[in-house]
Amino acid sequence: MRLGLPHRSERVRPSRPSRPHDASTSSDVAPSSAADRRGSRGEGASPRNPRGTRRLRVYADRTRNRGGPVPRTIVITGASDGIGAASARQLTDAGEQVVVVGRNPEKTAKVARQLGVPSHVADYSDLSQVRDLAAVLLETYPRIDVLANNAGGVFGDRAVTKDGYELTFQVNHLGGFLLTNLLLERLIESRASIVQTSSFAARGFSRFDIDDLQGENRFSATTAYGNGKLANVLFTKEINRRFGDDGLNAVAFHPGAIASGFAAASTGPWRFMYTNPLAARLLTSTEVGGARLTWLALGKPGVDWEPGQFYSNNRPSKTSRVADDPLIAQRLWDESAEMVGL
Repeated sequence: MRLGLPHRSERVRPSRPSRPHDASTSSDVAPSSAADRRGSRGEGASPRNPRGTRRLRVYADRTRNRGGPVPRTIVITGASDGIGAASARQLTDAGEQVVVVGRNPEKTAKVARQLGVPSHVADYSDLSQVRDLAAVLLETYPRIDVLANNAGGVFGDRAVTKDGYELTFQVNHLGGFLLTNLLLERLIESRASIVQTSSFAARGFSRFDIDDLQGENRFSATTAYGNGKLANVLFTKEINRRFGDDGLNAVAFHPGAIASGFAAASTGPWRFMYTNPLAARLLTSTEVGGARLTWLALGKPGVDWEPGQFYSNNRPSKTSRVADDPLIAQRLWDESAEMVGL
């Protein structure tokens, strides 16, 4: 597969903000409830179900015994807020070299300043920005030990991006697919883990039609989101089929129904559920959801988690029969590659 990286003249240098005196004051990454703050103290330690950064730090110490480089380079997309920002903080506390990527320049820079880590900006609704991001990452980081494809969102009425693709499908699947493939050689060299943020929506809301990936025949925001999350699982399984023997290990997970702003651009019940303060009290905090990403990023494939699987609450879980169909996964890969010009 030809990777087709952008020309060197298109590459931009990342910013490297200095470490602040106190990163714990950020509302973007702080626990959202008293119960979560109690959990963050690390009571009832269990690597299978980490709730706080102290427990995760102990778990990180154990993972360092596997002989790999310390700290490892962990790239997290969608890290300007929500579970991406929470996981970035947890992994930084665990001693890893975190690289945060976000869509919003101001919010991304704020998280990076608080954590003292490098940051990059890319809007997945514009695939040229994903290509530029890949070029910068390849130029800047000789190793990428973990790629967390966490960027995504749920939107409203059907919209088409400047690249000509349905917005939900592009942001939730095509952007991460393109970035992963552009970084593929570096990821294989690093024997990397690829962590995909999916959702139970892949099972509950998807109506996956491989012949209508753009939702042109019938569209709803809920179904489009479910289809995008199912595409994440299919992509995960196909990575392992194609590159597992080369040392790549991919895994997908459901972070929980997270109290964050990822549905701010949506309409109807999605927007109410994720932005209403009363409804948000029933949701999972970003700290807990982030810890589920962190658990996979710190874990050892084949020991702590199984490559090619879908996890919920740090345990293997099922999505749908479509997710286990290798022919659909192969076709999705091939059609996605054609869409992004690989």
